[in-house]
Amino acid sequence: MRTRANMTQTPSLPEEQVRFESFLRSRQLKLTDERRTMLRAVFGAEHHFDADELHMELKREGHDVSRATVYRTLDLLVQCGLVRKSSFGDMHAHYEAVREGEHHDHLICLNCQTIIEFFRPDLEALQEAICVEHDFKPLHHSHQIFGLCVNCKDKADAGLVAHRVSQLNT
Repeated sequence: MRTRANMTQTPSLPEEQVRFESFLRSRQLKLTDERRTMLRAVFGAEHHFDADELHMELKREGHDVSRATVYRTLDLLVQCGLVRKSSFGDMHAHYEAVREGEHHDHLICLNCQTIIEFFRPDLEALQEAICVEHDFKPLHHSHQIFGLCVNCKDKADAGLVAHRVSQLNT
């Protein structure tokens, strides 16, 4: 049974939605249904995705969201700090939701383009020690190792891999 107190309470919103709405308001923009739908999709994704994959997934689910809206909203989510944009050497952006207290680095296969996420406390400690040694205040880091995964290391297309290595921005 609903009590009078229950009826006046506002349902709680996910912290990400509250943060995004505040960010949008500060820029005199609105949290539209399309942006709300995208926010749910982004935070429901378990892996990295690109803008076109997200657009196709939203269409498959019956949402009427334009490709331009997907790109614009992803840019806003990146600016807001809710989404991380990365390049894994394949000439287009990959995205992932930023979850509080969660950090990982990446191994990227240059043959099949598999992305392996990893976290090593000893690597994090070494990075922190290097920053202390140089009196450097770290704000962000991204550790990516490009190579060949277990499935590709003995049967990779050498020409393709050489091309992809030459295209890396280092």
